[in-house]
Amino acid sequence: MSARALAEEIRAGRLTARHAAEACVACIDAREPAVQAWAFLDRDLVLAEADRLDSLKRAGRPLGALHGVPVGVKDIIDTATMPTEHGTVLCAGRRPRRDAFVVTRLRNAGALIVGKTVTTELAAFHPGKTRNPHDPRRTPGGSSSGSAAAVAAGMVPLALGSQTNGSVIRPASFCGVVGLKPTHGLIGRTGVLLQSRTLDHVGLFAREVEDAALLGDVLAGFDEDDPDTRLGAAPQLLATATADWPLVPDLAFVRTPVWDRAEPSTHEAFAELVDALGERITEVELPEAFGRAHELHRTIWEADAALNYGPLYDRGRDQLSAVMRGMIERGREVRAVDWHRAVAAAKALRDALDPLFERYDAIVTPAAPGEAPEGLAATGSPVFCTIWTLLGLPAVSLPLLQGPGGLPLGVQLVGSWGDDARLLRTARWLTRRLAEIAEDS
Repeated sequence: MSARALAEEIRAGRLTARHAAEACVACIDAREPAVQAWAFLDRDLVLAEADRLDSLKRAGRPLGALHGVPVGVKDIIDTATMPTEHGTVLCAGRRPRRDAFVVTRLRNAGALIVGKTVTTELAAFHPGKTRNPHDPRRTPGGSSSGSAAAVAAGMVPLALGSQTNGSVIRPASFCGVVGLKPTHGLIGRTGVLLQSRTLDHVGLFAREVEDAALLGDVLAGFDEDDPDTRLGAAPQLLATATADWPLVPDLAFVRTPVWDRAEPSTHEAFAELVDALGERITEVELPEAFGRAHELHRTIWEADAALNYGPLYDRGRDQLSAVMRGMIERGREVRAVDWHRAVAAAKALRDALDPLFERYDAIVTPAAPGEAPEGLAATGSPVFCTIWTLLGLPAVSLPLLQGPGGLPLGVQLVGSWGDDARLLRTARWLTRRLAEIAEDS
């Protein structure tokens, strides 16, 4: 059942939050031994919270948009009623004093917070315990591995993640769900592990575009403690995403400078996609300056991580993975002038895309190099996400293609800065259009 349908059933009294909680717990009990999506789960707490939500409905209290809907929360997002341990032994047993901004928004909307989903170490590269629900020998991606896997396995209809490079879009592609990385600053980050103020985004997972829009509406808003959020009107993501299309979208197929990193099967799949969409899609080449985007991202990311994770490194260097130590150590060597130049260059690249978005509704590009790779020692390459994270543009991964092993392969749509609602409307159009093409073939 979609999150929207479940919320309506609970609102109408045909189901209860207790029903939803019991169904999710049963699915978790059945699939968690193989998937291992949860870092913290207290079944008694889940059921007790569901009963509390039902009592509010019986008392005639106003119901929020997600009343009784189960949601998973990545274990770098603070929860006052549950541990938040950031995927590292250095934070084992950590109990936040208050909820993160987004958790407060969830609670105010009546959401049932089921538990904390597994993250890679400090939301970077070193993998956690989670397996891909489609094949436990394969990675689910990272760093929001548990959130993507929990939604894909049917354990919860919605989950929160984060992205500083490819940590929402990539696992969404590997696990075959919808993953949304909104415009930088659309969703407040107070109470979320700080890795890079410049690059960090709160993201989300759902099984349908409309559910992603619903969750985005609940989370978006001004966060007075996050200087990158803005006071403004609500984005109306769901209303826009579900509205009729005033014009049929025009799409730009962008290979990006890392096209050679995609697997041959991905090349073939996107060639078929472009052919199927016909006149609705045009191949567009990015300006030469975008060849530096990955270098710019690395400069900003590693310097910011060195700053924000420095105290953990100084206190427990030997308890960090080799990949995390290397990242921090390289970041400490970045000169301030190079960091500032990288930030300025990223802004120039974002501005350079304005003419493209005046002509096209969205960019179409891979979400990952291919389907989820075999093995659990790494989480796969985020290379097809890096540019859009650097620029702070909204991006969504749609489970529309299949790899040679029969596993999901995400199509990534990228929108113009601040145009999240139109991006989701275009995503809904593309999903429906490809379904129509499949029916006709």
